[in-house]
Amino acid sequence: MTQRCGFVALVGAPNAGKSTLLNRLLGVKLSIVTPKAQTTRRRVLGILIHGEAQIVLVDTPGIFEPRRKLDRAMVGAAWSGASEADRIVLLVDAERGADSDTRRILDGLKEQNLRALLAINKIDLVPPPALLPIAEHLDRTGIFDDILMISSLTGDGVDDLKKRLAADLPEGPWLYPADQLTDLPERLLAAEITRERLFLELRQELPYASAVETDRWQEQPDGSVRIDQTIHVERDSQKPIVLGKGGRQIKRIGELARLEMERFFARRIHLFLFVRVTEGWAEKREHFTAMGLDYES
Repeated sequence: MTQRCGFVALVGAPNAGKSTLLNRLLGVKLSIVTPKAQTTRRRVLGILIHGEAQIVLVDTPGIFEPRRKLDRAMVGAAWSGASEADRIVLLVDAERGADSDTRRILDGLKEQNLRALLAINKIDLVPPPALLPIAEHLDRTGIFDDILMISSLTGDGVDDLKKRLAADLPEGPWLYPADQLTDLPERLLAAEITRERLFLELRQELPYASAVETDRWQEQPDGSVRIDQTIHVERDSQKPIVLGKGGRQIKRIGELARLEMERFFARRIHLFLFVRVTEGWAEKREHFTAMGLDYES
C-alpha cells in the first residue's frame, strides 16, 4: 500500500477542545488540558499512525482577539500552523456555536482562501436536534469540504475523523520514525506538565501570570532524572499564592506534577520547583523563545 504523510492543523476558539482531541487521537495525554481558556500557548505536535498514513497533528493556541504581546504571538502561531498545514480541522464548540471568536476564524480562513474540515465538538453536551442548525449555518460559509460531529471527551465520531484525515493526506514517505510521538523536547514536556498542574490547582487565583521553565534535566546513574524548574510569576503578591501556607501548595503541585511526569516518561523523577518573581516575563524575548513563539508577532 502507498504511504501517506502530512500535517493537520487543529484550530478553533479557546476551549473548543483542540487539546482534548489531540490527546484522544493519540491515545495518550500530550497536550495539557484545563477548564481555563487559552491554556495552550505554543504549537504542540503529535504524530499519529493510521494504517499506511502518518498524520502529523498540530494543536494550535486558541484564536481570539489579542490584547497583549503574548496574545498576539499565540494567535500568530495558530495562523502559522493553519497556513502551513496540508489539512485544517476547525473545531467548533456545539454549546457556543458560531461565537465571535469562531466568526473571526471563519473570516481569516476566507481571507487566506483556506479550506477546512468542520468538526462540531462536544456533541455529548447538546441535544441532537440542536446540532443540525449549527451545521447548516456554518456550511453556508462554503469553506468546508465535510462536516463531522464529534466528542473529543467521549470519543464519539473521532475514529471517523481519523479515517478521513488519513485518506486526505498526500502520498509520500513518513517524516518521523514510527515510534515517535512528538517533536517537543523532554524539557518542554516536563514544563508543560507542571504548568498544567499550576492551572488546575490555583484556578482563578493565578490566571495567566505564570510560566514554567525547566532549568536542568540531569540523568542519574540509577536511570532516574533530576528536574529543576522555575515557576515565574509577575508580582511579589503572587509568590505566596504559589507557595501556600508553610509551602504546602508548592509541595502539592510538585508532587502531582512529579507523578504525572513519571507516568509520561516511564521513569523515576526527582522534581525540584523554585518560584521567582519576574516582572513583565510575558514581554521578555527569551520567554517567547522558550515557548516556541515569535516575539515579533
